Amino acid sequence: MAEYGLLVDYEWCTGCHSCEMACAVEHGFPVGQCGVVVCEVGPWSYGENGERWQVGYQPAFTDQCDLCAARTQAGGFPTCVKHCQAKCLEYGQLSDLAGRIGSKPKQALVALA
Repeated sequence: MAEYGLLVDYEWCTGCHSCEMACAVEHGFPVGQCGVVVCEVGPWSYGENGERWQVGYQPAFTDQCDLCAARTQAGGFPTCVKHCQAKCLEYGQLSDLAGRIGSKPKQALVALA
């Protein structure tokens, strides 16, 4: 069972793809493969008169993500967390992260085995 994971605050993700780039470089993945992929949602207008807009980004973690095992075992953070420009990724024990999941909207808890 996974003990550590990531808390993703996707309200603040800007879609900069820094997490993808850092992951690919850290692990030497071939082009097109990565441990994290930033997914785009929108843009589209909605509401009675189309006055509101939906646009957002959410990092999705793939089976190739091992939470940067070598880095975290040495006391560091996963490279995606270290290089996230918006600081919307947080690494820690799942029990601690789960305690904060309801503190605000647009968050996701990621547990990786």
